[in-house]
Amino acid sequence: MRLARLLLSVLVLVVAAGCATVKSQPPHSEFEDIPVPKGLTYQPDKSTIIESPSVKAARLVYRGRLEPESLTRAMRATLEANGWKHVSTTSTSNAGTIQVYEKGGNALQVHIYEGLTTWFTYVELNATRAIQPPATPSQ
Repeated sequence: MRLARLLLSVLVLVVAAGCATVKSQPPHSEFEDIPVPKGLTYQPDKSTIIESPSVKAARLVYRGRLEPESLTRAMRATLEANGWKHVSTTSTSNAGTIQVYEKGGNALQVHIYEGLTTWFTYVELNATRAIQPPATPSQ
């Protein structure tokens, strides 16, 4: 019986130590000036990234257990702090909130909505960015 308790105690300590050393990674983002709030998990199977020589476009989907209204306010505050100009916001009870931003000719649409079960809140970022061609050296 003492051995079983000792083994159980060691197992609990090992698991606890392992959990304590796991580092939280910031959410995946394709654009450095579009911050993603903590608590959201990137959904690669629902996301799409398209790149051409002149344009990069992405539909990035994240999921988390965050309250939609506070997430909407947080997204606006962080995007404006990163130089994005708020253009419009549309909210409906069944489709969530859509925010539109622009920055230097680039466009961003943020769609925040609850899933069917309301267990998760989704954030869909639709962004387009013009890519500057590399400078060619003069001869």
